[in-house]
Amino acid sequence: MPPPWELALVLPGGGARTAYQVGVLRALARRFPTLDPPILTGVSAGAINCAWLATRPGSFADKVEALAGMWERLSTDEVFRVDSFSLGRNLVRVGSRLITGGALVPQRRLAMVDTAPLRELLQRTIGGEKGRLQGVAENLAKGALRAVALTTSSYSTGQSITWVESAGSTVWERAHRKSVGTLLTVDHVMASAALPFFFPAVQVGNAWYGDGGIQLTAPLSPAIHLGAGRILAISTRYRASQPEAEVPVIDGYPPPAQIAGMLLNAIFLDALDADALIAQRVNHLIEAMPESARDGLRPIDLLVVRPSADLGKLANQYEARLPGAFRFLTRGLGTRETRRNDLLSLLMFQHDYLSRLLEIGEADGEARLEEVSAFLRG
Repeated sequence: MPPPWELALVLPGGGARTAYQVGVLRALARRFPTLDPPILTGVSAGAINCAWLATRPGSFADKVEALAGMWERLSTDEVFRVDSFSLGRNLVRVGSRLITGGALVPQRRLAMVDTAPLRELLQRTIGGEKGRLQGVAENLAKGALRAVALTTSSYSTGQSITWVESAGSTVWERAHRKSVGTLLTVDHVMASAALPFFFPAVQVGNAWYGDGGIQLTAPLSPAIHLGAGRILAISTRYRASQPEAEVPVIDGYPPPAQIAGMLLNAIFLDALDADALIAQRVNHLIEAMPESARDGLRPIDLLVVRPSADLGKLANQYEARLPGAFRFLTRGLGTRETRRNDLLSLLMFQHDYLSRLLEIGEADGEARLEEVSAFLRG
């Protein structure tokens, strides 16, 4: 059984916005270079950051700096194909299914974009033979890791599946979600990060999987099941003040981009806030109970770091610099008709936008250093 103070790092989704997480980690790594959380869990694009930290050798500071370097060099065409031919071909395939009433079903996978470049990037940087995340086993053997977990959503069964590579027991099962012990691969990372409709589903074994945030109603649960007593979670969701929340971000009828952004926030990001609130309330109940009545329940220390700026609104400043064909496609969804581009911010793997997210994350991490230090001391 792991010690009750075991630390977990929880990295939820947010597409391109997960560059913010790396900025926060960069600030923490400078202050706490030997931090190295033994439990790592990732969902959606957060699974990319999680897998990177789990596979790389060296100190926590070395791992984070290498990850930050990857994000600093990243461009849209290293995540998905943005040329006119590729985007047009994908749209024709999707449209042909719609206008033929499903009579014409293409053999290739249906999605708005082709994510082959992202797979190539992951294979080159963290993948080994047959896509295996080789560094995970080495870090587990050295004791640098206790467990790493990546969550996906099964399109085949409708369940939330958390894939775990661990030095101990990894089995749990709850309503509509369960864990599976495995040797993690690039396929698991790609599946967890497969944004619905935009990115293609990924086959793992005999089933098809997509973004882990779709079905994961309790984002903190994998870390708790793996033995965490303390959880540091880095959200990509800005918490607006009430006066900010009252200000309309569109004029007139809502465009598809606004509706899609709200839906994706609700699916991928809002669950962490709800789960954190539940964890706090459960902590209060447990602490009010005598030890003899707790039946193995234990309070969980939780610290959530979140952006000090609205990353969706920030995306508007960089929209005009997107690759031409992709910009044409997103404008068709109405990305110029909203002042909070949450949908676009998930897909904006644009160098200048990512660099700004890293800067904001570093500044937020620096601002929370004393709070994090107290949290780590317990």
